[in-house]
Amino acid sequence: MESELPIPTTSGSPDGAFATSDHAAEQVASTDRFLNRELSWLDFNERVLALAERRSLPLLERTKFLAICSNNLDEFFQVRVGGLKMQLEVGVDVRRTAEEGPRERLRAISERVRSLIARRSEVFRAHVHDLAEAGIHLAKWDELDDDSRAFLEQVFQERIRPVLTPLAVDPAHPFPYISNLSLNLAVVVRAPGELTRRVARVKVPPMLPRFLATQDGTRFLPLEQLIARKLSTLFPGMEIDECSTFRVTRNTDYDIELDGAEDMVAAVESVLLRRRRSPIVVRLEVDPTMSEETLSLLMRELRLDPDDVYRVDDPLGLSGLWSIVGLDRPDLKLEPWRPVTQARLMPARDASAADLFGVIRESDVLVQHPYDSFETSVAAFIEQAARDPSVLAIKQTLYRTSVDESSIMESLIRAAGEDKQVVCVLELKARFDEETNILWAQKLEDAGVHVTYGVVGLKTHAKLSLVVRAEPDGLRRYAHIGTGNYNPETARIYEDIGLFTAAPGLTERVSDVFHLLTGYSRQTEFGALLVAPAGMRLGLLDLIRGEARPGGRIAMKLNSLVDAELIEALYDASQAGAQVELIVRGICCLRPSVEGLSETIRVRSIVGRHLEHSRIFRFGLGDDATYLIGSADLMERNLDRRVEVLAPVKAPELRARLDEIFEVLEADDALAWELEPTGRWHRVSANGTVNAQVELEHDALERSRRIAAV
Repeated sequence: MESELPIPTTSGSPDGAFATSDHAAEQVASTDRFLNRELSWLDFNERVLALAERRSLPLLERTKFLAICSNNLDEFFQVRVGGLKMQLEVGVDVRRTAEEGPRERLRAISERVRSLIARRSEVFRAHVHDLAEAGIHLAKWDELDDDSRAFLEQVFQERIRPVLTPLAVDPAHPFPYISNLSLNLAVVVRAPGELTRRVARVKVPPMLPRFLATQDGTRFLPLEQLIARKLSTLFPGMEIDECSTFRVTRNTDYDIELDGAEDMVAAVESVLLRRRRSPIVVRLEVDPTMSEETLSLLMRELRLDPDDVYRVDDPLGLSGLWSIVGLDRPDLKLEPWRPVTQARLMPARDASAADLFGVIRESDVLVQHPYDSFETSVAAFIEQAARDPSVLAIKQTLYRTSVDESSIMESLIRAAGEDKQVVCVLELKARFDEETNILWAQKLEDAGVHVTYGVVGLKTHAKLSLVVRAEPDGLRRYAHIGTGNYNPETARIYEDIGLFTAAPGLTERVSDVFHLLTGYSRQTEFGALLVAPAGMRLGLLDLIRGEARPGGRIAMKLNSLVDAELIEALYDASQAGAQVELIVRGICCLRPSVEGLSETIRVRSIVGRHLEHSRIFRFGLGDDATYLIGSADLMERNLDRRVEVLAPVKAPELRARLDEIFEVLEADDALAWELEPTGRWHRVSANGTVNAQVELEHDALERSRRIAAV
């Protein structure tokens, strides 16, 4: 689907800037119209890692980005590399050119990941030094004092040894199944006086902390090092010849197939079981001390090639650094951002809460999280609907839910208990959230909520809420259309846009989308809404082509830009004279600023404290411009295999607000990266003065203060 991209190198500079080339234009082949999808994703993760290097950030904030980078890389291997491995396994070879089949892409990924791991190791070593200066010591066993060792030995005896189970590997004991992302010790033992070496595997218990604190809470030892020091208690009477750490990543890229399944829940549970017992290993991480003999055994048993093996100098599984990030050290963190109530949703002086239905009935409302509070906007909207005796029905889509019961769930359950008609379209196939969603589906059904799972063969990714209310002049619908999940946990860290409206032309179409999701509707026209897979692709193509002229203007903010047809349309618009401004957080397969192809297209990426997650589209300028917000990125899966919704924003003051968001993101020189024609990214400035996220926080506070003063 994507052609290969020359693998970019990165500098080890403190600002994390990518190395640039003096011969950039020469490196762009005329046939290289698309950047490689997987390498573009790795570029994004490298931008995340660059934040871990940024000395202007407090120490534990940088540590957080190091953990995020490691967690992202785990998911990349489970899904993207897993998908390519599956293609090889079943003999599928989909390619755009002869040079970019699955095998070639895997080889390029392997080479690029090694560069990323080397850079991450440099960052980790610097972190260990900086943490120690701040009184947080990531120590090795030999660096601990006697009291700390005695304390940890007691922890081992009481909490760790009872749950350890050494597994021998020999003709009587077949090679054990190594679970996904598990941390393990490969132990080679010998009976005294014998030459025969035997291998055993000890799994590091995943329920225990990744880093164990000593008695004073200032020193932390990787869990596997403590187990390694106490192996003699697990193999009494044997000599320990070798002990090394390894970690396995397995493919989790399985599609939900309904053929032969009794229902969607059964199908999803089947996929979860296949994931837990996935036969395909996509990565083996080992520490540098592992002998070739032990490594050969693992590679043979796990059916791996040398390109699948990564020797890592640091502790494996650095996503475990979250336990360090969670330490109570506010002096090493940014001050927590406290969302404010959106100005129009503030309650009157004599009221405990705003009349949200009255406010929305008056005119549309736009909120931007986490700057505007999720709890006093979206959650309050559902809560008021649940309590209001005039509300007859609530319809809700849910994609990623929280593990704990949230205010949204409480409100839906309460509404069902008060005999309101409550319908929840719950997407069971939200990757890595399937188990949580199944549990919520059962709990909601038990409470009397009508739970459905959307359209067979399509994921429901649209973010919609609809309330039907009886009012003196008849029934009125109120809708919320968003870009983010109805999840209060992610709403505190994800940047998202939400539109509240009572406009009949929009709310009726939202109702039609729910009919599509819950019934047998075959409707393909949804008025002002663009709905995938029915008409979103064609609608976006028409809007792009409408600006394909001198003076045309296109601005888009999204997470990923991959779809070849839309990229080609943007190329055509550029060649026709349109100015195209793209803010793409993650994957971007479009190659910008190439003479004769895309010279009027600029691509930026904003990577900072808040995860830029909203999708905003603007076609044209002024009163005739079209503004859209919604759930869809420009990827084939979003446009063709998901139910997605983009909604128009028509109120002048709300359009002006979206313009402000574009303006501050385009002015950012602190968090922004820019994409070069070669596919390399560079920081806009190493010493920027405009931090878009800080500016948006400041703007939200100022709006709140002005309203409070009035």
